[in-house]
Amino acid sequence: MFFGVTSRSARGISAAVTLLAIGAVGCSDAIESAKAGAKKAVRQRSVFSLAPGDCYNPNSGATASEEFSVEIVPCGEAHKGQVVGEFAIEGESAYPGDDGASKIADERCPAESQKFTSDTWAVPKGVDLFYYYPTNESWKTGDRAVSCTYAKESGTYTGSLKDKSLDADQLAYLKGANAVYQALWSNQPEADQIEDDFTGYKKQAKAVSAALNTHVSNLKSVEQPETGKLRAQLEEAADAWKEAAAAGSTDDFYIAYDLAFTGIDPTKSVAARKELKLATTVPADDAEVWAG
Repeated sequence: MFFGVTSRSARGISAAVTLLAIGAVGCSDAIESAKAGAKKAVRQRSVFSLAPGDCYNPNSGATASEEFSVEIVPCGEAHKGQVVGEFAIEGESAYPGDDGASKIADERCPAESQKFTSDTWAVPKGVDLFYYYPTNESWKTGDRAVSCTYAKESGTYTGSLKDKSLDADQLAYLKGANAVYQALWSNQPEADQIEDDFTGYKKQAKAVSAALNTHVSNLKSVEQPETGKLRAQLEEAADAWKEAAAAGSTDDFYIAYDLAFTGIDPTKSVAARKELKLATTVPADDAEVWAG
């Protein structure tokens, strides 16, 4: 997924949105416009009071700018975003800076959002993970909250992204699969070339191998044929990631990594997902990565 950034302002918001004045009594267009303005005004909420489950429209109309307030709307109406998780920044005596705050959000929001939306494949096309985080000014007032949201930069979507009722097999699969990809991306080395950060790539391989072993173990409780086939494939992939983590040279790493990376290609899980009655369309970003 693409991780966007949205920050909060420490400044307050106006008490109400200015309504359009009715220039002529009985003018239906003006009346409807005023009604719409009034409806939006009563829906205004400080961005500091957002809570998981809230569907909203930013007043700025942008998902990557400083925001003071948002319009809260019923999730059945068209909206730009929905809050899917929150947490407080801890262990920082001073403001970590915009880069530091956004890095913390980058690390925490994927896991927090999965508590709300376990099947990320079910997220509508064009909807990505964004977040609101404290600014330097709001930090001084005690603001430590980060709100994780699924938002759409262009257009809107309808409906809540909150998980529907999931059975034990679905939960077992999603918990493991999410952990594997989280281990992959959260441990991504900064260097593009393995030779430039061999230690970093081996660390990533070790994390993915561990996550895969846990995933495979949990899938043993799922007694369905396609999921069983996927489990066998993932066992081989886990071995390849383990070999990559233990590689003594970059040449050995490349050989193991090629098998390891293709072993977790998301397209290989489609049949099992269909069997488990989960979303089966590979997210565009993931499809592009594994397409090379």
